[in-house]
Amino acid sequence: MALALLVISGCATYTLSEYQLTERYGDTLVLDRRVSPTSDQAHHFRNTIQPILEQRCVVCHGCYDAPCQLKLSSAEGILRGASQEKVYDGTRILAANPSRMGIDALSTEQWRAKGFFPVLNERSQIPEFNQQNSSFYQLLALKQQHPLPDDKHLSDDFSLGLDREQFCPTPADIEDYKNEKPLWGMPYALPALSQQEHDLLQNWITQGAPMGLPAEVPVALQRQITKWERFLNQDDLKSRLWSRYIYEHLFLASLYFSETPLFTHVQETQSPTHTFKLVRSATPPGLPIQPIATRRPYDDPGVARIYYRLMPEHGSRLSKTFMPYRLNDERMEWIKQLFVTPDYEVTHWPGYDTPVAANPFVAFQALPVNARYRFMLQESKFIIQGFIKGPVCRGQVALNVIDDHFWVAFVDPDKHDAAFLERFLVEQSENLRLPGEAESNAGIVTNWIKYSQAHNQYLQAKTRAMRTRLSKQEQLNLDLIWAGDKTNPSSALTIFRHFDSSTVLEGWVGQEPKTLWLISYPLLERIHYLLVAQFDVYGNIGHQLITRLYMDFLRMEGESNFLALLPYAERQRLTNYWYRDTPTRVREHLVNFEKNLLGEPSIQYTSAQPKQELIGLMRSHLGTAMSQRYSPHASVPNTLQLALQPLNHMQGKAATLMPELAILMVSANNDPDQDLSLFTLVRNTGHSNLNGLLYESLNLLPKEDYLTWIPSVAGAY
Repeated sequence: MALALLVISGCATYTLSEYQLTERYGDTLVLDRRVSPTSDQAHHFRNTIQPILEQRCVVCHGCYDAPCQLKLSSAEGILRGASQEKVYDGTRILAANPSRMGIDALSTEQWRAKGFFPVLNERSQIPEFNQQNSSFYQLLALKQQHPLPDDKHLSDDFSLGLDREQFCPTPADIEDYKNEKPLWGMPYALPALSQQEHDLLQNWITQGAPMGLPAEVPVALQRQITKWERFLNQDDLKSRLWSRYIYEHLFLASLYFSETPLFTHVQETQSPTHTFKLVRSATPPGLPIQPIATRRPYDDPGVARIYYRLMPEHGSRLSKTFMPYRLNDERMEWIKQLFVTPDYEVTHWPGYDTPVAANPFVAFQALPVNARYRFMLQESKFIIQGFIKGPVCRGQVALNVIDDHFWVAFVDPDKHDAAFLERFLVEQSENLRLPGEAESNAGIVTNWIKYSQAHNQYLQAKTRAMRTRLSKQEQLNLDLIWAGDKTNPSSALTIFRHFDSSTVLEGWVGQEPKTLWLISYPLLERIHYLLVAQFDVYGNIGHQLITRLYMDFLRMEGESNFLALLPYAERQRLTNYWYRDTPTRVREHLVNFEKNLLGEPSIQYTSAQPKQELIGLMRSHLGTAMSQRYSPHASVPNTLQLALQPLNHMQGKAATLMPELAILMVSANNDPDQDLSLFTLVRNTGHSNLNGLLYESLNLLPKEDYLTWIPSVAGAY
């Protein structure tokens, strides 16, 4: 696995003043360091230096959790440098200023104004100065001088916890750091670079660390970009509204062009060379992009007209952040069928006032509800990945609201009475308000009470509406479940949570989980806006906690939808089991109590295990749409299946001893160079319930831990 170059954050004592730095190394210079992409220097960086950074540095220094915000995954990140401000801080009283690459500042000078300091020499470009005044080089050299001790286990001198104390040495205090922490060279707590790797980086830094400018977008791709920007920037209100809807759902995507068919089991044969971000720009197509920097995709842009532009992405791709989304002619025709062809009118622009813009059921009320649902549903894996791979990157507070292993299915859009649902959502728009409208400096107690009451009122209205529909000869049965139009593998998903990160896979993977979710349009839309469009990783403690608390409601709603397909007695049994040790008021959010009770489903159960029976019926109903990509029977020889199968029966203490994720390599005939197979071992942690905010450890049930093996690589950390 790639290793990490760690530069560490916190307070430091300055041993050199700005005057002394100038006396020693000369005046500060404005340096770009980026050269022509076709030059020998750019070629050397791309083919020699960048692979070392990717193998040894980028895994830690590539996401929001990069120590000191030092991102070594791109030339822009290296030039930006480091900061002593934390991105992740669950205790801050006031929201922090965002520091997103490519959005909140666009030049090195702007980043310096925001408090970022260089890790390369930005003074006189003399070779020895380029080494002496570069914390990047000094920390690499420190590891060469003080390699890891020979002990098999690291000593207590190393701090490895997620909440570890961190130090971010600036050029002024690097000597203090080296004297106080001689073993904390880079890569931190890991083996040093090889001598060859170190020499290559040393020579590169000595020569001024030249990096290539981005290559020009090929002409064929530029034509595609022009076509899509024209499509997304039409002038009529109808087009402007659906374009806004698409942007607010795709702003995290890595867009790429490919003619591979949509919504099928067909996999891409290779990774795209060029990817793009959909951004809001103050400039129209044909002019240089001027990104509009707002905290959220629906915030007031502060300009009379925005334009949706495709901005090239640069740098290394990380599994923990890469969310590809395919564009082609089929995609454009599909969007037209959803939003352009239907006969409806948009008579007014909803604007960007927060109470409207933060509520998708109000802002996009004019768009057909089935079009909105289909847009998310057809790419449901991508939508769900938004809160798995979005700005959170990793965060236990954000993820301890979900089980370690559960399956997901979706309500069939063709079973919606569209007119009925649209009226219902309009009537319930106030109860469907989300905590993001309180923005990034939110209080906790008053907001919790307000949104709890509103959600209760919504559930009661939903139950009344369902009773009305069921009384009109509609059936509560398997027909309500979307079967992926027989081809779409996103119709059934598996989510594994690994403490503070998570994974989404197509298909139902692993053993039968404790819980399942059945997601409808109102629920899917709220999950996206709560955890993706509205979530601000720079927000204060109130914003982050109220987001997590509200997600409790949404998780229980998804579980409640699944329970509705079971007999009443089984609903009650499972609810009591899933929510052990919780107050009655929590369980009242689920539809197993008399005041929220729906009638028995129209499913004839014949066994004493209704849940298992329902899962089997759902599998049959999903049929060919269900992905088999991670099924052992699809890709693993029988002898190897038999050897690994006992792992899926490992429970209790034996499972607890394993980490959340482990990669298992199996080679034929004990030869690691032949027929190497990779598997993932997932440790799923048992909980009595998931409603214990910030004291998850009290709800752990080690005797219910179990392992799952997956015939592929899963997880990003």
